[in-house]
Amino acid sequence: MRRAIGPGTILIKEGTLLPETLPLDGEPFVTGWTQVNDFDGRELERRIRLSGWTFFYSAGEIKRTIFDFDAKKTVPKAVKRILESLKQEKFNSAEITRVVSKHFLGVPYTHVYAHARHVQKSLFLFRDADVRKSEQTKMSSDANPRVVCAKDKKLSLEEIIPHPDVATS
Repeated sequence: MRRAIGPGTILIKEGTLLPETLPLDGEPFVTGWTQVNDFDGRELERRIRLSGWTFFYSAGEIKRTIFDFDAKKTVPKAVKRILESLKQEKFNSAEITRVVSKHFLGVPYTHVYAHARHVQKSLFLFRDADVRKSEQTKMSSDANPRVVCAKDKKLSLEEIIPHPDVATS
C-alpha cells in the first residue's frame, strides 16, 4: 500500500540503476516515476552507502504551490510538478522535505518542498556510463566557445571578426 506523501518520501525515476543488494518496494506514482514505500530518505541513503554506491543530495530546494478546492489533490499535483521540473535535469530521484497545507480566502493550497537526489555508483556526480553517452552526443563546438557553426561549416571567432579592435570601436 502506498504511503502518504510527506517528509522523507523518495521518488525514483523508472530505469534507474540501483545496487543489486538493495531491493526496493515501490508503487508507480506518475508515468516514469516510482514512490519508494519501504525506506525514507535517510534509511535509503544509508543502505546505498553500505553497498558502495552514492546517493547525492542537491542543496537547491524545489518548491511548488498548488491551489485547489479539493485539498486531497493538492499534494499529488505539486509533486507531479516537481517531477516535471526534474525531467529537464539529470537527477534520477527526488526527496520530499516539507509539505505545508494552508487556506487563503477559503481556498486550500499546499506548498511542497523537495530536493533533487541522484543514485549512482561513482563518487563523482554524473560520471556514470549513461551520462557519458549523452555527453558524447553533444557537438564538439559546444565545448569550444570560440567556434561557431554556420551552415554546416565551423568558423572560428577570428574568422568571424578578423579585426576585433575595429569591431569594438
